[in-house]
Amino acid sequence: MSTAALTKMKITRTELNPCTIQLDVVCTPEMVTAGYAKAVKVIGKKVKVPGFRPGQAPAKMIEKMVDPQTLLEQAADEVVREAFPSVLEQESLQPDSQPSVELTKFTKEPPEMEFKAKVPLAPKVELAEYKGIPVSKRVATVSDEEVDRQIDELRKRGGKKQEVKDRGIQEGDVAVVNIRLEGVEGDGRNFMVIAGQTFEALDKAIVGMKAEEIKSAKLEFPATFQEKDWAGSKKDTTITIRSISALALPDLDDDFAKSMRAQSLDDLKAKVGEAIRRAKDEVAQEMVFEQILDHLLKESTVHVSDNTWESVATRRLNEMHQELLTKKSSLEEHAKSNGMTLQELIDAQKHEAKLHVERAVVIERVFSAEQMKITPQDLDAHFYQIAQENNIAEADMPKFAKDYGAQIRDEVVFRSMYGKVMSFLAENAKITEVTDGEEPAGPKKTKAKAKK
Repeated sequence: MSTAALTKMKITRTELNPCTIQLDVVCTPEMVTAGYAKAVKVIGKKVKVPGFRPGQAPAKMIEKMVDPQTLLEQAADEVVREAFPSVLEQESLQPDSQPSVELTKFTKEPPEMEFKAKVPLAPKVELAEYKGIPVSKRVATVSDEEVDRQIDELRKRGGKKQEVKDRGIQEGDVAVVNIRLEGVEGDGRNFMVIAGQTFEALDKAIVGMKAEEIKSAKLEFPATFQEKDWAGSKKDTTITIRSISALALPDLDDDFAKSMRAQSLDDLKAKVGEAIRRAKDEVAQEMVFEQILDHLLKESTVHVSDNTWESVATRRLNEMHQELLTKKSSLEEHAKSNGMTLQELIDAQKHEAKLHVERAVVIERVFSAEQMKITPQDLDAHFYQIAQENNIAEADMPKFAKDYGAQIRDEVVFRSMYGKVMSFLAENAKITEVTDGEEPAGPKKTKAKAKK
């Protein structure tokens, strides 16, 4: 492809935002013809033509044997690959990451091709003053009721199921229930249920029933009921309770406390209270971080390329889609279950992705401005954290590092950077402590002086 042809391209430049440039490119006929010829050669090396060595068959024969759309796509790739460096040079652009390219027109005869490129530029940031940011932090307080509730949960975990014969079903009991439709032959269908957690009509019907008791009831099955042929319908049924079991809780005494690795019941309550306080304090600290980032983003001027956050949103949606497939669901169903349309879900993911990218840029700028460093110990700690989040056993750590170390390196580095920067910003913030029931003071809405 000649240099003259490259310089004759028609390029229209549009600034979508300070960090995203759109280029609409009209290629010359010479470029299209050359790109198509090269595509035939590239594909011809992979096509077996009787009587010819790979890549030696005439172009006309190869064209007849290959899907025309495949040739057009390959030709377009060849043209873009050859032309794009020249396009960037002519427009004096240096992409910050991989540009996105969309083919808008391609024909062999007449030889015409047009494409649209979205070029990401480096972020542009005017960082506001980040020391002395006003935030509020809720003081962690723990009530006796919270401790008692948590200890009750521990007792439930240590409880044992026991068969119930001397009373009817109570809320929370586990029961095996047989439901048979009136007028339908057969033994009905058995379900294991937790009383109070099925659906309204069935919960009302079974409460108070004893083992082996039978009753007739009209049930309105919800649309989400597991048996698809019953879902969303009203049925006259016969209900039989096959069995009932309840959770027998251990006595609340020192023996129970010792089973929980405490010296006594009082010691257990103290440890549970401290655990609740730590959990609340972690949440309060995260809220401090959120306030700091919200303030810093609001007071700073931050521009990022569309390509960056669009790729994040696309990746997250793809990951969500794959996870939903394992549950035999879809993005549309997931959106509906959350009271959203599919487009609203996509828009929400885009909004979060853009916020994530803008915050990341701010974090990086503070890290650089304060000349912070990441140590090998920082990386090891955050790698271990990610491994734990993925339920990787200690013995499997070396294999996890070998298989996924390179893949998650960027995440490990960013977590290390995030931890250092947020700790620094929190240490230098103006924190006002508030207690439960007290409204936190809102931050002042004045523009801070920008860091150069």
